[in-house]
Amino acid sequence: MARRHAQQDETEINITPMLDIVFIMLIFFIVTTSFTKETGAEIVKPLADQSVRLQKGTILVGVRSNDEIWMNKRSIEVREVRAMVERAKAENPEGSVVIVADKGARVGVVTQVMDQIKLAGIEGIAISADPPN
Repeated sequence: MARRHAQQDETEINITPMLDIVFIMLIFFIVTTSFTKETGAEIVKPLADQSVRLQKGTILVGVRSNDEIWMNKRSIEVREVRAMVERAKAENPEGSVVIVADKGARVGVVTQVMDQIKLAGIEGIAISADPPN
């Protein structure tokens, strides 16, 4: 009795081209996405009739109503604002600085934050506000 040996044709799916396309798309999305760093604090912004939306407000400094200052999702002291803004400006030289102050924040604390930002070499500082409904 003759034995028949069936040849097993195993077909494999070559996923290398698909992986190449996925990595190219990933690199494309990383390069074209602008990253915005949030302050990390929950802030109720005041309303302003003349509020204008900034396109490149990438350095955000938050001031809460209890005088806490937030940047990069952590609470910082007033004296740390200058160094952190300088570091953030070095990472993104074209980004603007926006102070996101709570409507219950004291003017003195916001002024101290503005002074620290100016000492960091930033001239154009914006204060965030919501437009009225």
